[in-house]
Amino acid sequence: MSATPHVVVLGGGAGGLMTANRLSRKLDHVDVTVVDRSEYHYYQPSYYLIPFGYKEPDQQRRPIRDLLREEITFRQATVEGVDPDDRIVQTDDGDVAYDYLVVALGNALRDDAVDGLVDAWEGTDSVFPFYHYEAALELGEALEEFDGGRFVVSVPETPIKCGGAPLKLTMLAEDYFRRQGMRDEVDLVMTKPIEVPFGTTPQKAPYNEKIEEIWADRDIEFVPEFTVAEVDGEAKEIHSTDGRTVEYDMYAPVTPQYGREALTERSPLTGDGEYVTIDEETLQHDAYDEVFALGDCSNLPTSRTASAARKQTHTLVDNLAALIEERSFTASYDGYTACPLLTEKGKAMIAEFDYEKPISAPINSKMNWIMDVNVIPSMYWSTWMRGYDPVP
Repeated sequence: MSATPHVVVLGGGAGGLMTANRLSRKLDHVDVTVVDRSEYHYYQPSYYLIPFGYKEPDQQRRPIRDLLREEITFRQATVEGVDPDDRIVQTDDGDVAYDYLVVALGNALRDDAVDGLVDAWEGTDSVFPFYHYEAALELGEALEEFDGGRFVVSVPETPIKCGGAPLKLTMLAEDYFRRQGMRDEVDLVMTKPIEVPFGTTPQKAPYNEKIEEIWADRDIEFVPEFTVAEVDGEAKEIHSTDGRTVEYDMYAPVTPQYGREALTERSPLTGDGEYVTIDEETLQHDAYDEVFALGDCSNLPTSRTASAARKQTHTLVDNLAALIEERSFTASYDGYTACPLLTEKGKAMIAEFDYEKPISAPINSKMNWIMDVNVIPSMYWSTWMRGYDPVP
């Protein structure tokens, strides 16, 4: 180990930035380096707001360098692999040695995992995989020209970041068409591989019940147990793995998401799976003590949201600091996550739960909308991403 411990954080997303800045504030005797392929950090929760004009696109990104403390090194490079035995990260700009590693690379959007999806997005004007920033912008432009038909949202079988996003897009679209005076000309449909809209775990049951009530009242169709296998852009159809077909006039699919190949193919950190294998309470790797992970790239059995990563950051930084200083771990992550579910313009409810139970009541209110659309983005940029967060 070097005289000054070197902590390398892979990823400049929410988990990576919060961890790097918080660790740098907590320990003045470590060097911190962040590695990310992108120059910019994007506020991804805006992607379902941009199409309806609730967020300005040019305000949803910041340079990663500007969000990091001056003491932190930022290296713009693509991670290509990790050798935890030699404590080396391989990048397209050379190797990076570390003493301690934090993996926060997120997941990979794989449009090519669905037959025809890439061709339908690139070759037609009716398909918009809105988890991409560019597709969210395109969807907003297309909505201005849409004159009615079937608006379809689909969810893949893979785990996804922000599991509530497709529900929010569906409900905001229904509200948008109603406000435009064209609700009677549009059928709203969402498909999902499971039997309920939000999730099957007991912690999510109260929120599922409320969503089903809202959708029944607003005539939003839910197609359960439907896994998209193919998109036929010319016929405007999606086909399921069991042979069913759903027609669309405008289609907003959630892209299938997988672990990063740098981790799954060129490191042992994910074992035989897609995600980095860590202890669900300490966030330490199950085989390499000097490696920690958080967020969408980890195998934590909870929803993948920025709020979950925020809570994980507290645990990870405290335990990593304890490891560096040769102390016992005292911090433990309880699975906390929160997902604001925007139901219409001016109203939202907060789905909030941990590993064992729901936490908040499924209350649909104006205050929840204000918190998610107005308050949280400001706190995100000015406080959380910069490592200031007094709430454990």
